[in-house]
Amino acid sequence: MGLSGIAEAVILGWGWRKRLIALFAGASGALALPPLDLWPLIVVPMAVAVWLIDGAVGTSAWRRFRAAFAVGWWWGFGFFLAGLWWLGAAFLVEADKFAWAMPLGVVALPAFLAIFPAFAFGFARLAWPKGAGRILVLAVMLALSEWLRGHVLTGFPWNVYGMMLAGEIHLAQAASLVGLYGLTLFAVAIGAAPAVLGTAQTPAGRRLPPLLALAALAGLFAFGYWRVPAASSPLVAGVKLRLMQPNLPQDAKFNGRNGEAILNSYLALSDRATSPTSPGLQGITHLVWPESAFPFLLGRTPGALSRIGAVLPPDVTLVTGAARAGETLPGESRPPIYNAIQVVNDEGVIVAGYDKVHLLPFGEYLPPILDTLIRGVGLSQFVSIPGGFAAGSARTPLAIKGLPTAAPLICYEAVFPGAVAARGPRAGFFLNLTNDGWFGQTSGPYQHFAQARLRSIEEGLPLVRVANTGISAVVDPY
Repeated sequence: MGLSGIAEAVILGWGWRKRLIALFAGASGALALPPLDLWPLIVVPMAVAVWLIDGAVGTSAWRRFRAAFAVGWWWGFGFFLAGLWWLGAAFLVEADKFAWAMPLGVVALPAFLAIFPAFAFGFARLAWPKGAGRILVLAVMLALSEWLRGHVLTGFPWNVYGMMLAGEIHLAQAASLVGLYGLTLFAVAIGAAPAVLGTAQTPAGRRLPPLLALAALAGLFAFGYWRVPAASSPLVAGVKLRLMQPNLPQDAKFNGRNGEAILNSYLALSDRATSPTSPGLQGITHLVWPESAFPFLLGRTPGALSRIGAVLPPDVTLVTGAARAGETLPGESRPPIYNAIQVVNDEGVIVAGYDKVHLLPFGEYLPPILDTLIRGVGLSQFVSIPGGFAAGSARTPLAIKGLPTAAPLICYEAVFPGAVAARGPRAGFFLNLTNDGWFGQTSGPYQHFAQARLRSIEEGLPLVRVANTGISAVVDPY
C-alpha cells in the first residue's frame, strides 16, 4: 500500500478503527520526545492528524466540528498516555497510600489533557481549506492549544509539541528567537507537510509543501550551527562548584526518623574525593545540594546548621533545597511551610533564600475544599503537609556570595517558558534544584531535564541543575 492508500484508509476510516488509528498516531509522537529524541518521527503523528481532520465529515459545521473533536481527543489521549506513563511511578513510592490513585495520574490526566488538541482539531476543521493551507491551519491551532494548556488552571506545559525538535541541539536554537510555542509552530508544520504527498491532486500540490518544510528544516539547522559556538563553557572566574546528587530513595527522603542519617550521608558525599583533582570540599567555592534536601526544617534545626558550618571550609557557601517555616499569622495554628532554596555560609548561618512560587497541583498543594475532602476519608497528597506548601510571593533573584545573581527555579518551575526569569535586573544564570526521585528509572527525569535545558536556550542564560535523583548538570546558554 502506497502513501495515497494509507491516507485514504485514514480518511475513510470509521468507528473503532479510526479511534485506534488516532490513538496510535498520537502515541507515536512520544518517540520524538526524551529520552529517545527520534525527532524525524514527528512526521507520523502530524501527517496522520491532517488525514484525520480530512475525514471528519458531516452535513453541518457542528457535525464536522464534533467529528474532528472526537478524533483529536483520541490522538491527544495517545500522545499524553505514551508521553506521561511514567507518572505512575510516583504512586508506587508509598504504594500503601497512593497505589489506588494510579489510574488518575496515568489515565485520567492524559484524558483531560487530550481536550486541548481535541478543540484544536475541531476549530481547525471549521477553518479547513483545501490544499496546503490546511497544514498552516493545523499548526496555528495546535500551537494555540498548547499555549492554553500551559496557562489554564495554573498550566501544565509538559511535552509541548515543540519539544519534539528540542532534542536536536541545533534545531533547538530557534527557541532563542521564537520560544517553545514558536518552535511548536515549526514542529507541527514541518511534520504535517508530507501529508499532501498522499492527498494532493497535482504534482505541484504534492511537491511544494514538503519542499518548503525541508527548506524550513534546513534553515533551522543553519541557524543552529551558526549560533552554537565550536566550544563553550559558562565560566566565572574564581568559582568552582561541587554538585552533590545523593540518589536517595524517595520513601526514605521524607521520613523524619532518617534525618540524622541523611545529613551524615550528604556531608560524607560532599567531601568525598572523586578524582585526583577533586579532593572533596577543599578548593571549591560553592557546594550545591538538591531540592527539599532534609526531612526536617533546616532553619529550625540549629544542630544541623552547626554541623554544616563545621564541615564547610572557610569562604565555601552551601546552596540547598530545604523546607522553610514562615511566621505564624494571627488566627492560624501553624506557620506556613515553603518549599525553599536556602544559602548557608561557612558559619552555619542562613544568609539568603527563595520560596517556590509555582507549586505543583496535588503534589504540593490542593484547593482547600479538596484537601479537606481527601483528608476526611483518610487520604493525603504526595507531600504530606497539612494544607500543603504555601506559595512564595514573587519570583525574586537570589544573591549568593561569589556568584552572579541567580534566577532560582525549584523543580516544576523550570517547565514554564517565558515565566522563569526573576524580577528586576537580568540574572547571570538559572539555579534549578529538583527532586525526580518520585519517577525512578523512567522517561520523566529525562523530559524534565530537557525542558530545563531549553529554558537556557530560550533565555540565553547558563543553568546549574542539581537533582536528588535524575540529571544534575551545568548547561551553557546553547
